[in-house]
Amino acid sequence: MILCIETATNVCSAALCNSEGVISVKESVDLRSHASLLTVYIEELFKDAEISAKYLKAVAVSKGPGSYTGLRIGVSVVKGIAFGASLPLIGVTTTLSMTMGLIQKMGNVEKNTIFCPMIDARRMEVYFALYDHEGKQIKDISADIITESSFDAIPQKYKIIFFGDGAAKCSNVIKRQNIEFVDNFNLSAAFMYKPVNAAFGLKQFEDIAYFEPFYLKDFIATTQRKNIF
Repeated sequence: MILCIETATNVCSAALCNSEGVISVKESVDLRSHASLLTVYIEELFKDAEISAKYLKAVAVSKGPGSYTGLRIGVSVVKGIAFGASLPLIGVTTTLSMTMGLIQKMGNVEKNTIFCPMIDARRMEVYFALYDHEGKQIKDISADIITESSFDAIPQKYKIIFFGDGAAKCSNVIKRQNIEFVDNFNLSAAFMYKPVNAAFGLKQFEDIAYFEPFYLKDFIATTQRKNIF
């Protein structure tokens, strides 16, 4: 089993998964609950499964971008477990977890669909990336100020689905046809199991001593359009 931790947004979530899927999950959408609930959820997951950390194959955490405080809490807890139990550590990009979660919820996805997970930054700035219908990343993560022409470079034949806690504030700004905004999308550690198992199979592990969250601090907000297609 692998312990998955998600604290990049307002959601505090922990899950146990294996190669077949999610075994159990504990989570809360209450703001600022990470510090008080995360270790409690982990203990409850272990108790329910009648295991301890030494029975895990690895630990995984959403590595960002996202909330500075939330990421610090999640990464600190996971590094402690990984170090104490001599477990490999897997870091999963937050936007990838979001995309895999929405694909899972949707079921069948048309090939002309592009997923745009958005994480709220400040004002009209969001952290976002683009993924195809299979969850393959087609645009690197960036911090941009969204304007009505931000996605004009993408041909109209592609449907863009915007979701995440940064999407709502962009719904009245983006002037483009063939788009959809998903409301009330909450991130969950349960969404991590596919990328986590893929990383585990390829032995793509983080260096526990030097691993830090991906804050995206070095990015400067820009309105410049990039030629994606």
